[in-house]
Amino acid sequence: MRILVTGGAGYIGSVTADALVRRGHEVTVLDDLRSGHRDAVPSGATFALADVAEREAVGRVLEASRADAVMHFAASSLVSESMARPMAYFANNTGASLALLDAMVEHDVRRFVLSSTAAVYGTPDAVPIPEDAQVRPESVYGESKVLVERTLAWLARTAGLGYAALRYFNAAGATEALGEDHRPETHLVPLVLQVARGEREALQLFGRDYPTPDGTAVRDYVHVSDLAHAHVLAIEALRPGEARTYNVGTGRGFSVLEVVEACRAVTGLEIEVRDAPRREGDPPRLVADARAIQEGLGWRAEIPDLHDIVASAWRWHRSHPDGYAT
Repeated sequence: MRILVTGGAGYIGSVTADALVRRGHEVTVLDDLRSGHRDAVPSGATFALADVAEREAVGRVLEASRADAVMHFAASSLVSESMARPMAYFANNTGASLALLDAMVEHDVRRFVLSSTAAVYGTPDAVPIPEDAQVRPESVYGESKVLVERTLAWLARTAGLGYAALRYFNAAGATEALGEDHRPETHLVPLVLQVARGEREALQLFGRDYPTPDGTAVRDYVHVSDLAHAHVLAIEALRPGEARTYNVGTGRGFSVLEVVEACRAVTGLEIEVRDAPRREGDPPRLVADARAIQEGLGWRAEIPDLHDIVASAWRWHRSHPDGYAT
């Protein structure tokens, strides 16, 4: 299959693009490199430097690549930033996605996998969270993805678009060659490991008063290679006009303090923690009910253990002390 991967120079997009190449697909990566890294694009993929919001540029890439399908990772993904810069998130996540979808409809590309998020659920009524739980995001980031999901549902009905919205939980870990290199870094595991490596003095722990066993927020951590595998299975199973929505997670939650302890165990180093206020838009617990993707696509997390996830990230950061600039 010929697949266009937007945001394929970023963390999850690059690992997925690599998995697609290894699977034998013909991959074109489209990225503007504002937050992605050219060195993260797998050698077997074609690279196109373009902004996904530029509909005409995307159309030219779709035509040149003769794409059969699109995987869409290009987006901003920080909950706290989305609350401070709402219009930027609606423009970059919702508006750019609509431009991409418009170009796809024009070029009759009718298979689409969306990088969505558990943030669409907000604070759930029950945990683990099934796909039919009420969608009520508590952040602009979550809302920006909900709007894209709703657009996809209408395009499935009116334009025969086949789509899978993958609502995944907390991506973490690394492969041997590809890892997490955000500037600035905001994700928990690499932040904790930066403290272990002496790059920052302490971890800012945002909130100890959540209604959880140790008072810190609980999340479901899924290894990035497992996440990539879910995308591969989804695009290979998808047919035009078909609508699928899946959670992608392990079904097990870990608190912030449990992640810190896992990082201490893996690194053998002390990691200082400093308390900070809660961040707006952060629910107490987000854990996936992943039975639908297990039954629908046969997907299972192959690296479900938190220590293994952390260990893979630690190996990558030690071998890439300056990220992709190493």
